[in-house]
Amino acid sequence: MYEDNQNQLACLSVVIPAYNEDATLATIVKKVIAVPNLLEIIIVDDCSSDRTEEIGRALSETYEQVRFVRHAMNKGKTEALKTGFPLTTGEIVIVQDADLEYDPSEIHSIIKPILDGVADVVYGSRFLVRKATRVLYFYHYLGNKFLTFLSNLLTNLNMTDVETGYKAFRGDIIRNMVIASRGFGFEIEVTAKVAKLGCAIYEVPISYYGRTYEEGKKIGLKDGIAALWFILRFNLFWSLRSSFRQLPELRKPLNQDPLSADY
Repeated sequence: MYEDNQNQLACLSVVIPAYNEDATLATIVKKVIAVPNLLEIIIVDDCSSDRTEEIGRALSETYEQVRFVRHAMNKGKTEALKTGFPLTTGEIVIVQDADLEYDPSEIHSIIKPILDGVADVVYGSRFLVRKATRVLYFYHYLGNKFLTFLSNLLTNLNMTDVETGYKAFRGDIIRNMVIASRGFGFEIEVTAKVAKLGCAIYEVPISYYGRTYEEGKKIGLKDGIAALWFILRFNLFWSLRSSFRQLPELRKPLNQDPLSADY
């Protein structure tokens, strides 16, 4: 499905969950519009109370690639993604947060292993060798490391950053996935389920410009505690069959995938 000429095709769907992001949404969308291979952008407004809806609708009228949908009530990031994924049509789907913590200019390097036909799923890691990272909260770093360790323990993966916001998938995989978590549980749940499926998973280094709470950062201690439950729930109590509506055909068995590549 992904041959060499795929690198030139419009095959990428970008899902942007947004909640009270009127200060950054237009900037993010304009950056994403410039990404190679772009097919469409799906903005899901999670019932924002600021001007996010107004800006999102204006963007959808300005750019033919942009589609805007809005929740009637606030449901959380995972629910926004559950709304957005079924609306995608691209052969590759990536999540782009609506703030400026992740740089859309790096999207092409994230999806390249999928374009090249060696990966089913790619995570952008903030802890591999990278260009730049804003120095922020030690306890966030420590919590992320602990959650990644526990997730790796149960998935038998060697991920460095399961909580990264940059995740790219083959479209048929993410559209067939049954997503059951809420809040910020998506990151843990999706990792458990692509591991169960045996996906060929890559990580590529990304830069990261994290926000402070004063600047609008939303994830907190209660989300970290909930992540512990999600790690146990989706690794121990969910079967492969219940995790996907239809099992996609994978690139190749996980243990036969190349160990490394120049990405």
